[in-house]
Amino acid sequence: MTARTAAAQRVPVLSAVDVTKVFGGTRALRGVSLDVLAGRVTALFGENGAGKSTLMKILAGIETPTTGRVLLDGEERRFGSAREAADAGISIIHQELSLCPNLSIADNLFLARERRTRTGGVDRRAQQRAAREVMLRLEEDLDPATPVGDLRLGQQQLVEIARALLQDARVLIMDEPTSALSATEVDVLFAVVRDLSASGVAVVYISHHLDEALEIADDVVVLRDGALVAQAGARDVDVAWIVRQMVGRESDSLFPPRHPTLGDVLLDVRDLVVVDPRSPERLAVDDVSLQVRAGEIVGLYGLMGAGRTELLETVAGRNPVGSGQVLLDGEELRGSIADRIDQGVVLVPEDRQRDGLVQSMSVGRNLSLASIAGLTRRLLLSPPRERAQVAQMVTDVTVKTASADAPIGSLSGGNQQKVVIGKALMTQPRLLLLDEPSRGVDVGAKADVFDLMARQAEHGLAVLFTTSEAEEALHVPDRLLVLARGRLVGEFRRGELTREQLMSVSDGAPTTTTPGATS
Repeated sequence: MTARTAAAQRVPVLSAVDVTKVFGGTRALRGVSLDVLAGRVTALFGENGAGKSTLMKILAGIETPTTGRVLLDGEERRFGSAREAADAGISIIHQELSLCPNLSIADNLFLARERRTRTGGVDRRAQQRAAREVMLRLEEDLDPATPVGDLRLGQQQLVEIARALLQDARVLIMDEPTSALSATEVDVLFAVVRDLSASGVAVVYISHHLDEALEIADDVVVLRDGALVAQAGARDVDVAWIVRQMVGRESDSLFPPRHPTLGDVLLDVRDLVVVDPRSPERLAVDDVSLQVRAGEIVGLYGLMGAGRTELLETVAGRNPVGSGQVLLDGEELRGSIADRIDQGVVLVPEDRQRDGLVQSMSVGRNLSLASIAGLTRRLLLSPPRERAQVAQMVTDVTVKTASADAPIGSLSGGNQQKVVIGKALMTQPRLLLLDEPSRGVDVGAKADVFDLMARQAEHGLAVLFTTSEAEEALHVPDRLLVLARGRLVGEFRRGELTREQLMSVSDGAPTTTTPGATS
């Protein structure tokens, strides 16, 4: 590194100076000062509600500070919109996707920034060429004319990232960019981030994947309750330090010990085969058999394409059974998703925004949506009964909300996830299926979700959940099932497996660890 480059990396391209932000009676930010440096990756950590997204929205021109200043190259700037900030070189990738599913990849990438021909028309050929190039940079060889709605969630996330890359930003803010990506896709993204920082781009990286963010970061900043509480060089800290700064407790407390009392077999999956809904020529689930007992938490771990989601969706009635059987209490499950809910089987989906919530509804209406039939008498909804059950569920799943009438969009990601879980629990299930229940939530909210799962199991529910997080796979379930390319390749009790062995098994390699029995 030359002296000139080293000096450039110490220059604040973008700064927040004593920034506060008040929403009604809520103080989201409390005098935060932050420098974003050229050519460096700044990892920003904090629980949901700590103020991370609010601070980034202020830097990106989406919100204005109540007090304080935003400086660009040392000069105060007041952006009237995100477009103004983008024109000044500040680009943001939001945690929740903001794509138009009915439009093509190319149209999404250039939405409101169309390339023009000499005559003023949209230069679709140039847009398609640029779209293919930027997607290939992310190692996705996709037809730019493909509708975004036809892509899997991880590919949609990469389209969101590609849109920001096309803006040639000087400051790139990435809010949970890897929440839906596979390990391979994360590696590709990290290579792109390193290229950007090496060329002088300042990157702000927000992630709940602490060890992952440490890998890419140069600097670390931690927010708690709207205030900046710690900052350090990434090489000088570890995950345990970050957790202590974020939540004021040790990381070990996130996974409390369990001593389950198991009942009879509730779910019995026998020789299940499921055709991939997106690629009928391949099997998403290939001859899988498993059991889950009442009071038991069973985890499904696997890399992208392992078949975890397809297995859960088949049990929940969303995908058809190719062959094999799915039994509940010895009776074969049949019928629609609604029929399965009536039989006591409910799924918390992976994509809470698309499949779990109705954005136009309140917190309370989202909670009661799946259990309306049980709240209805003579075709009329009982509002007092609904309010009472919603209030009880808000308490049970510890949703932090001003009221049940608050818009669902006013909640943090972690609290929205609790609402989706609460909605499932209001159907009074016997088998609770959760697909990546901690995706996109902070460590504190994760601990709440895991505790909620444990409490439900103690009350006799059977819990089957998927995860792509190694630490969760090793510490949360009573029994872990590992999938690879649609097949069950390992079964282990808690404490039997190391992280290294888990990585090896999930790639299809044999392990010397003795699998746990299913009894």
